[in-house]
Amino acid sequence: MAPTDTPHRTGPRLRMPDAVAAALACPTCGAGLETGQRGLECAAGHSFNVAREGYASLLSGATPPGTGDSKEMVADRLRFQRAGHYDPMGAALAQALRRELGGRAAPLVADVGGGTGHYLTQVLTDLPDAVGLTLDVSKFAARHAARAHPRAGAVTADAWRGLPLRADSVDALLNVFAPRSAAEFHRVLRPDGVLVVVTPAVDHLAELRSPLGLLDVDPRKDERLAEGLHGHFTPTGERELRFTMDLTHDDAATVVGMGPSARHIGPGELRARVDGLPEPTPVTASVRLHVYRPR
Repeated sequence: MAPTDTPHRTGPRLRMPDAVAAALACPTCGAGLETGQRGLECAAGHSFNVAREGYASLLSGATPPGTGDSKEMVADRLRFQRAGHYDPMGAALAQALRRELGGRAAPLVADVGGGTGHYLTQVLTDLPDAVGLTLDVSKFAARHAARAHPRAGAVTADAWRGLPLRADSVDALLNVFAPRSAAEFHRVLRPDGVLVVVTPAVDHLAELRSPLGLLDVDPRKDERLAEGLHGHFTPTGERELRFTMDLTHDDAATVVGMGPSARHIGPGELRARVDGLPEPTPVTASVRLHVYRPR
């Protein structure tokens, strides 16, 4: 299906394929959304803005300070992603969906906590019939995700408060280093859909953790993932992905800026620690891809 922009009468246009827009739901009452004079509106009269970059703001209620990536963190993420360091992860996600979706016609792929839309873009490039949606709490990330791929759109949303999607509307859910809500994932995913979760292994970025003082990966992360999804999803596969990245000092500072350690290390102190590393520094990327089906 060829992507088209949904028309908007008086303000910015919603940049996403019609098939993606049709899956959206009001985060307040759950009704379907239509394009109206004030942006997106539901039959109950709830309305939501469309930003000039083309994403829909579907956050409901006040967002706590510090929630979501800052403008600086998104800039770091973009630099690192565009350099291709994490591209093997995107390729592995695309491979998993090719296998799991089995040639399904025009599947809708939603990336929850998808940031700038980088991984979704890799998936859609590999799956030419698919359409996609990036959901992220950060407006700075959504600005880029809305324009990341012509067959995709973006909304700001908080997974903990509920996903602004209709029930049984999504063929595949991606969740890469992001929060997850098992009940909501199960609600929006089709009964024959698939969930792919990427988590860091304990040796992820191991060469940077001690010298830069990064937060450790929880050794029980996979166990907690299984516990959190139990009752809603059944595990059907797992893959370990491990590769080496040769990082410059700027790359090393950037990958720290992308993650939670950025909130705990001041930029001056981080730069001083990074400058003490050899250049380039071989750094291990080590993750696990978990595949789940709805119960």
